[in-house]
Amino acid sequence: MGELEAIRTFLTVAAERNFSAAARRLNTTPASITRTVAALEDRLGVQLLLRTTRKVSLTSAGAAYAARVAPLAEGLARATEETKDLQKVTAGSLKVSAPMSLGMKVLPAVLGQFGIIHPQTHVAIDLSDRFVDIVEEDYDLAIRISGPPSDKSTIWRKIRPVPRLLVAAPKFLEAHGSPQVPEDLVQLECLSYQDQSMTEVWELSRAGSTRNIEARGRFAVNNGDFLGQLAVAGEGIALLPRFIVEEDLRERRLVEVLQGWSTPEIWLTLYYPPYEQLPLRVATFSDFFEAYIKESWGAS
Repeated sequence: MGELEAIRTFLTVAAERNFSAAARRLNTTPASITRTVAALEDRLGVQLLLRTTRKVSLTSAGAAYAARVAPLAEGLARATEETKDLQKVTAGSLKVSAPMSLGMKVLPAVLGQFGIIHPQTHVAIDLSDRFVDIVEEDYDLAIRISGPPSDKSTIWRKIRPVPRLLVAAPKFLEAHGSPQVPEDLVQLECLSYQDQSMTEVWELSRAGSTRNIEARGRFAVNNGDFLGQLAVAGEGIALLPRFIVEEDLRERRLVEVLQGWSTPEIWLTLYYPPYEQLPLRVATFSDFFEAYIKESWGAS
């Protein structure tokens, strides 16, 4: 038995002044109570209780010890009940929208750990690369990778910046040449992230100079992982978040091109409907997600 349980047993005996009554209250046997208190006295090196055939009373050392540990035991019991109450409040359903690539790479681990701590919260994840109207479609929150929000009716919470880079397969660069300046991209196959039939424009900056290049090529896709695989296959140059191509870069299936040229900052962000105050389920999941990302990706 742990020390906290031993203290709880001792305090119950002290309150009941009787081993049998304490055993009934704790739903155990008098012999178990006796052994637990004796073990506690051995650990402390002091006698806490005076035993007679009719009753049990505290020694002076036992009275002093009880006065010290009783508030701690009460605080622990109160914290336990409050935590149980919190679990009841966080119980229920949570509907979350997330981009496909991030969801596939990150959310399984997040949900696995979150489910252990909050088993009564049911989380429904909708993976989609389309822009979801979280108010109209009744989502509790959305995870997004984007620039600053244009929808002023939602609440947003920045988690951390998401670095992007231009990448291509070594075999593509060997066949077509490596771009030295952004204007060289005009003559090369660019793999465009295309949403709602809009051509992607790559804004590239260095030392105060900015170039806007239309990402034109044979293929346009609205999914980052798909674009990454096209790039690995040697089909062109793609602008992608580092977390999508990290492994391919490490294994040299892709290499960075136009190093030193940066793109406008985008962020991993949580978006909410216009709550007056975040529901506890939403706030709990948000805090957990942010802590996981900052632990696994770093704070910035």
